[in-house]
Amino acid sequence: MRTSVKTQNVSAKSQAAPKAREAVKPQLSVEEEACYGRRFSHHFDELKWLYMELYDNSSMFAELCDNLHRFYEERNRDLKTQDLEREKNPEWYKTNEMLGMMFYIDNFAGNMKGVESKLDYIEKSNVNYIHLMPFLDTVEGRSDGGYAVADFRKVQEKLGSMEDLEDLTAACHKKGINVCMDFVMNHTSEDHEWAKRARAGEGEYMSRYFFFDNYSIPAMYEKTVPQVFPTTAPGNFTWLPDAGHFVMTSFYPYQWDLNYKNPRVFNEMMYNFLYLANKGIDIIRIDAVPYIWKELGTQCRNLPQVHTIVRMMRMIGEIVCPGILLLGEVVMEPEKVVPYFGTVEKPECHMLYNVTTMATTWHTIATRNVHLLKQQLDIVNRLPKDYVFLNYLRCHDDIGWGLDYESLKAEGIDERAHKKYLNDYFQGYAGESCSRGELYNADPVTGDARFCGTTASMCGIEKAGFEQDMEAMEQAIQKDIMLHAYMFMQSGIPVLYSGDEVAQVNDYSYKEDPNKADDSRYIHRGPMRWDLAEHVDDENTVEGQVYQRLQQLEKIRKSEKAFMTNADTWTIETWDAGVLCIGRYYDGDKILGLFNFTEYDKTAWINETDGEYIELLTGKVLQPIGVNIPAYGFYYLKKIN
Repeated sequence: MRTSVKTQNVSAKSQAAPKAREAVKPQLSVEEEACYGRRFSHHFDELKWLYMELYDNSSMFAELCDNLHRFYEERNRDLKTQDLEREKNPEWYKTNEMLGMMFYIDNFAGNMKGVESKLDYIEKSNVNYIHLMPFLDTVEGRSDGGYAVADFRKVQEKLGSMEDLEDLTAACHKKGINVCMDFVMNHTSEDHEWAKRARAGEGEYMSRYFFFDNYSIPAMYEKTVPQVFPTTAPGNFTWLPDAGHFVMTSFYPYQWDLNYKNPRVFNEMMYNFLYLANKGIDIIRIDAVPYIWKELGTQCRNLPQVHTIVRMMRMIGEIVCPGILLLGEVVMEPEKVVPYFGTVEKPECHMLYNVTTMATTWHTIATRNVHLLKQQLDIVNRLPKDYVFLNYLRCHDDIGWGLDYESLKAEGIDERAHKKYLNDYFQGYAGESCSRGELYNADPVTGDARFCGTTASMCGIEKAGFEQDMEAMEQAIQKDIMLHAYMFMQSGIPVLYSGDEVAQVNDYSYKEDPNKADDSRYIHRGPMRWDLAEHVDDENTVEGQVYQRLQQLEKIRKSEKAFMTNADTWTIETWDAGVLCIGRYYDGDKILGLFNFTEYDKTAWINETDGEYIELLTGKVLQPIGVNIPAYGFYYLKKIN
């Protein structure tokens, strides 16, 4: 049962009156109260122990517990019903039917009502998980793509309202579509109410950030804390002349890091988390997870207290809204992100991004050598099947070349020279490349840079279209489809970036917008080309060819149980540096995926002598011993039982 201790130490924000739609507080039934009591009792001891270990503040813990019950009361009946269904099947998201798509609301359909009007297209595209890129209130010109939140309980006016969000999530649920959003908990915008009051000198609000009246302590932090954006936003602190203080700003000067050593910060951010979950959000993407705890003398990354906070967040979700998932944004290689899954007994995030494998995939295209990728996949495949990764080719962000340079060094590859080669290749300057794109945050001192471009442009569709080269276009489309087919074979859930399904190329118009011109990431954040989407059923168009072939792959993935997220997955030696082979096995079904990462015809000597296989796209029967694969070709081979 929940604690009965009361406290008056609740901020105006957490006590704010509900909006009109929530004016009548629902009365809990006996069954609902019993359900809540069961969940609360199950987690109470551990939650209290972790909270007191971190904060040693019983009154603030009591306040947290009281507010958990309040948010459960406010959660609507449809969401509570969904929670119960998902509690009965906790692995509901691990099926081979899950396919994601991410997009900016304004780019995709103007606003939330526009997205709601496009749900038939999303459904037609076999997508049942949409990631709405940041939509909470920000200030134009100081938004970092929406990751500088000025109000966690307000939608950007151009995108709609909280009521529109509720309508959208409800409409999605009727179609079996899950909704993901970003929860930016490491920092707030300098335009947030807390920041404004801190800047004005109110001590309570200054304590919610990291304020220093001189540079001595910031200088100590700078000795050990890496810079996130060394060229566009150097350093980790910003001087505020009007306030006479330095404030910690790990990302951009207008994004102030929150101080999670203050229990008020943790409580209030958990109330924001639950408020948003109650709007019908299914998946909460925790932005910049490793950064949320700061400690002098460390890198302020991946500290033990981060895991305490995420574990408490997981339990809070399981008490109030157990139907939701936590998706952690942890940009590290798979073996290092594993701690963010927690343990089987004490789980943290439900899902994490497979960032390094994405970068290694493009490295493989540029080098025509699958060795590092195979090694990377072997690492992922050795991890417990309970660990679910999100796999993608492109997303809203740049590509940082965070590869395994120790392994590459053993092959005689120098890190700096290789990063330059990759960036030159994907800009179209080296390696007989057909890619197009631009660099982001290039540092002439270190030689480091990140790359921006859409999947289609990186595969050569932009270049072939510009040059009206039909033979090159055919090969570029084949490369694009092969990469998606390979992504579907990886262990985890595939996610498309909106526009990839219609081969959308780079959009250079961002240079004409003064608020975007300095950020080359907008080259792949262009508006959805609905004129292209009108041709998805016409295979005489590039967009129709890509869309239809992706549909074919998506339907195979949904119909074959070997594509279940928790299937056995492994790589097989092909004896050709340009060809990758992935095996999948689940409940008696075995499928092999063969992928040629080069522009040359290849033969894969996989020597699988356990019987005949059928190629799922063509129906051809063969025994996979020496398999001939055309340039950028691929096969899905299913063992005939």
